[in-house]
Order: sequence, then C-alpha cells, then structure tokens
Amino acid sequence: MHIIDSQIHIWLPAAPTRPWPEGSEAREPFTYQDALSLMNQSGVQGAILVPPSFEGFRNDYALEAARLFPNRFAVMGRLSLHDLQSPKHLEGWLDQKGMLGVRLTFHRDKDRPWLTDGSADWFWPKAQELKIPVMVHAPERLEKISQLATQYPNLKIIIDHMGFARSNVDEHAIEGVMRILPLASHNNIFIKISALACYSTQLYPYSNLHEPILQVIRAFGADRCFWGTDVTRMPKSASYLQAVQMILDFFEKISSKEKELLMGKALMQCLNWKISE
Repeated sequence: MHIIDSQIHIWLPAAPTRPWPEGSEAREPFTYQDALSLMNQSGVQGAILVPPSFEGFRNDYALEAARLFPNRFAVMGRLSLHDLQSPKHLEGWLDQKGMLGVRLTFHRDKDRPWLTDGSADWFWPKAQELKIPVMVHAPERLEKISQLATQYPNLKIIIDHMGFARSNVDEHAIEGVMRILPLASHNNIFIKISALACYSTQLYPYSNLHEPILQVIRAFGADRCFWGTDVTRMPKSASYLQAVQMILDFFEKISSKEKELLMGKALMQCLNWKISE
C-alpha cells in the first residue's frame, strides 16, 4: 500500500530575499526535511506539498523539494487570480517539474469574494482546457463549487478538508457533512479526508468523527476520497503517526481495498502521479 498525504504545508522563514506579504505573522519554519522526518517515522511514502498562503503566491520552495525528492513530494501550487500574467503562466503550469495542479482558497475575508465577484471566472475554463486538477477550500461556498462542477464537467475539483469550516467541530461536524453530501453526485468532485484532528476536541482516535467521515466515504466512494493530515494545523495533542493509524486501525467498516484507495492510490490516480519503486 502506498500511503500518500494529500496536504502538507512547508515554508521557510521570512527574509529580505523571501519577504512575506504585508500583514503575515511570523511563524517557525516547517521545512521539507521536517516533513520527511515525520513521514519516515510513520511509514508515509509521499506527500502533496501545498505552499501556504502567508508566503504569498510563490511555489519555489515546494518545487525544490519535489525536484530533490521526486518519489516523495509533488506540488499543488498557488496562483494569483489577479495577476495579468497568470493565464499565460497557467499554460506552462504542468511543465514545471513536480507540479500536478493548482490550489485555490476562498475562506478568508480577503479571498472569499474572489469566487463569486468575477475574479476567478477566467480560471475554470482555462484549467479544464489544460486538464489541470484544482484543490479548493471554500467551505461557505460549496453551492458555487457544485455549479462549477456542472459547468466544467471535465475539470477535476478536489474539496479540501471535506468542505468543513473551522466551526464544524464535534457535534457540528455533521453540519459539514450535510453540506458536502449533495456534491457527491458530481463525478468530477473529489474529497480530501484531511485535517481530521482539527475537528474534534476528543483525544485520539476522535471516535465522534468516525460516523461523519464514514458518511462522506460512503457518499463519494473511496476512489474519490484522499486521506491527508495538514500536519502543521494539527493540535499539539495529536501526532502524525496517529493521523496515519486512525484510518488504518480504527475504520473497520471499510474494506482493505477501500483503505488502499483512501490512503493514497485514489489520489495518485486522480493527479496522475506515479512513484517509482
């Protein structure tokens, strides 16, 4: 079984040669060496690197990791929707070594309007034309994502964190599930079963999340669900190894074939990422 993490952020500290956008808070760096250490300790073969928004729209560090470790890392890169050069840049997007697609976020006050104010209108048909998969975090705008899936049926759209918002914790997780289930009818929508430890105040194995997660897996099918951690968001009480074991050890209601799909095979098929043995 290939175990592939569908979302890890890595970043370097802000520096004169790598300034962060104005207003970004200083954060301790989390490097690809840090990610590799956790992955090696936990039996995780590969990970999709998602450059964090607080570094702006730069992908160079994640691409460096993918270039150095092509069998361990690949990238879903960030792209400015407002840069006039972005449409042209998108045409050569998949020519970048290690780049598999784009990740867009619409969940903060600044970027939430971009999904519906026309800022992103040029992007969707272009991404479909170029066959570029897109990861999207827009928990309050899932109806719009459903409309886009209908409008662009050949565009692969991957919903982050089961479409959960930060408020979908504990008993409110089911509210997030009820929002996302209608999207299962779109064959071009996929779901990241990720950041699970962030949505329960219980300790591992977060048993209050098991039934909501199973509902999502049953609705979409394991071939459209991708396990992931978003490890740098996980609470201090949770470990990376536990995030791996949660699916492998505690989900007895899904078959070994479904676990194989969920833990990496489905993601690799969706993104056309092949890892050499």
